[in-house]
Amino acid sequence: MDKETLRQKVEDCLQTIYDPELPVSIFELGLIYEINISDDNVVNIVMTLTAPGCPAAQSLPVEVDNKIREIEGVKDVFVSVTWSPAWNKSMMSEAAQLELGFM
Repeated sequence: MDKETLRQKVEDCLQTIYDPELPVSIFELGLIYEINISDDNVVNIVMTLTAPGCPAAQSLPVEVDNKIREIEGVKDVFVSVTWSPAWNKSMMSEAAQLELGFM
């Protein structure tokens, strides 16, 4: 599988993972900062959370890891959480802002 097809599958998968407190996917919320796929299909994801005290701080990165591992063709997954830059509402997609009433 080529990297572009695999990237699309990863993005599609991330669209199915929701912040437990908001009815929007973590992808649309802008919590995914980077998706890097190596030549041997190892997926590296850099993500953040809405706040350091987020109740899902322990579970959400694990859910991302587990779901990405289920994608056919993925050799390995590494998920890292960063707080820089800090997440803010402007990072949400237009669809997410509409869904949450910010527009």
